[in-house]
Amino acid sequence: MQFVPPARRAVADLSLLSVAFIWGLTFVMVQEAVQAYPVFAFLSARFILAFLAMLPLALLLRHRTQGWGAATPLGKQLAAGVVIGLTLFAGYGFQTAGLQYTTPAKAGFITGLSVVIVPVLGMLFAHERPGRGAWLGVALATAGLALLSLAGVNLAEGINPGDVLVFFCALSFAAHIFITGRVAHRMNPMTLTLTQIAMVALLSTLASALFEPPTPLFPGGQPLFAALFTGVLATAVAFGVQTTAQRFTTATHTALIFATEPVFAALSSFILIGERLGPTQWIGGALILAGMLAAELGPAMMD
Repeated sequence: MQFVPPARRAVADLSLLSVAFIWGLTFVMVQEAVQAYPVFAFLSARFILAFLAMLPLALLLRHRTQGWGAATPLGKQLAAGVVIGLTLFAGYGFQTAGLQYTTPAKAGFITGLSVVIVPVLGMLFAHERPGRGAWLGVALATAGLALLSLAGVNLAEGINPGDVLVFFCALSFAAHIFITGRVAHRMNPMTLTLTQIAMVALLSTLASALFEPPTPLFPGGQPLFAALFTGVLATAVAFGVQTTAQRFTTATHTALIFATEPVFAALSSFILIGERLGPTQWIGGALILAGMLAAELGPAMMD
């Protein structure tokens, strides 16, 4: 990755932290919506609404962003957006399938293992070597995820097919972060964001038609509000910010920052529905935050 001024990288990291905050904030909302509406139908509505919200924004900002990625042919940018969209949809698909056979707590932890997978993908496919601060952050965040997600879970049950499916979900989400990090600095973020959102909308609609009972294109009541809120804020805005911010920070940093999502989800659950965390889970949340800080401050402290 080319040199990025520390101030610009800090802004990028704070932007990604705001994305994790938004996703954590909407966790309860999405959880309640998919109890009343099929998962892929909800994803279809969410991403269609996100595309409709993103399109006028992209047109409005086209003059400001037209120089970004100008050296890369449009066809390559669209192809990259399609691949990124495929990894994102695969993550949702594997997660949905896996949750039929495993617990949400175990699924949350395994999905969070993407924080470990991202730097491994970087070493295997991009010859990247994360620094000691990054690896310390990964270790702390993984330990924190275990404490936050697995409190009260009977691990003696071993690995079941759902756990394997959710691991493929983690692999898919890690690939999404890794590929976005590899191409974002060479391409127009609006093009990448619109294309991946359109891809997930299309595939979710097809999956709903094939695997779920017939449902209206857009839900009513609370699921409609959830689709609108998550479509605009947690999808159009969030993925637009991610694609832009990853131009200025590394994929490993991004994964560590996104590991804070379950912390924000736990806080939103506590505030909105009174779900209380035990001492172990609070320690887990603190370790995740410590992991993020270790990645941010580690290089300076180790010099």
